[in-house]
Amino acid sequence: MMKKALLLALTGVLALSMVGCSSKKKETEAKVEAEEAEKTTAGDVYNVMYLVNGNLGDKSFFDSAKSGLDTLAADGRINLSYVEMGGTDADQPKWLSNLYDAADSEEYDLIICGTYQMPDYLKEVAEAYPDQKFLIFDDDTYAGEDSNVVNIVFKQNDLGYIVGTFAAKMTQDTNVERINADKVLGFVGGFDSPVINDFMVGFISGAQAVDPETKVDVRYTSDYVDTAKAKEYGMSMVNDSKCDIIWGVAGNAGNGAAEAILETNGGWFIGVDSDQEQTLSADLAAITLTSGLKNVGNSLVWFFDQWDAGEDLFGQKVSLGIVEGGVGIVTDKNYDKYASDDTKAAVEAAINAVSSGEITVPSAFDEGGNEAAQALRDEVRP
Repeated sequence: MMKKALLLALTGVLALSMVGCSSKKKETEAKVEAEEAEKTTAGDVYNVMYLVNGNLGDKSFFDSAKSGLDTLAADGRINLSYVEMGGTDADQPKWLSNLYDAADSEEYDLIICGTYQMPDYLKEVAEAYPDQKFLIFDDDTYAGEDSNVVNIVFKQNDLGYIVGTFAAKMTQDTNVERINADKVLGFVGGFDSPVINDFMVGFISGAQAVDPETKVDVRYTSDYVDTAKAKEYGMSMVNDSKCDIIWGVAGNAGNGAAEAILETNGGWFIGVDSDQEQTLSADLAAITLTSGLKNVGNSLVWFFDQWDAGEDLFGQKVSLGIVEGGVGIVTDKNYDKYASDDTKAAVEAAINAVSSGEITVPSAFDEGGNEAAQALRDEVRP
């Protein structure tokens, strides 16, 4: 009888213990589930390495990317590390070695680099480390070839449409100094290629939407560095074609057109990619009305938004336009000073129309688009 009572007591204790353990286990599981749910909602905190194939302080792509990453870090969404690798020819071996070092460390959820100088180096390292994820901005050289790399590029056609709208309105406003009565714009591109013609077809489309009689003198430098040819073209555009606004879309080479405008006192310049009023010399900045922007920083924030939402973009090329904040136009400084209320309203309307899908801007990357862009170019020559 005593043994039976003792057995019953022990069984009761064991049952209570099991209930307690079960309850504790459920509490632990609930806590883990809550933490996971919170993590999913808030997004992971990623360890990110940004490799700059140049130096910060460029007031262009590198600074823009850093600004976006700084925002993400300040919001607690990433832990950011970065290396300024230098931008000279002598620095280029460091670009590859730093990529290898970052990948080999296994410390980073994402390694970021940018621009047309990096794809060969990136491809080598990405294929050597298939489990490491990489992002490259403003380049699509090997887009889609490696499942661990995402290429972020920008909708140059959307950007061109907005700049073309602005330029066409400005060339009609003879109240502005150095604006003549002729409705003729200039476009100096780097190469007769789809990427440059994407800017161009948007530019022409935007300009002709304002006024179908607008003419555009299009020329190519076949170079992104030397300003001499763009300067020669700029002289001819001002003196022979009566252009009073020229958009330079040829990297540093395009700035030769600004030099021509300054020397001839013949009109105005529009910059590209970054706010060139901040990067050009004071005299050239003074004749720069605005710049068409590639907003690298915004694009990186957008990418992490998508990643946190569970969208896997690796192995793809992602093209970002106005809707995603990938492109835009400078609206302060000279723009604000010289653009009339009517011009500003037209630009805002164009931005809204493209953003809403009311206007679909043609692209040189559409099927047959480059040939169509070239045909349009030839139709609108002065």
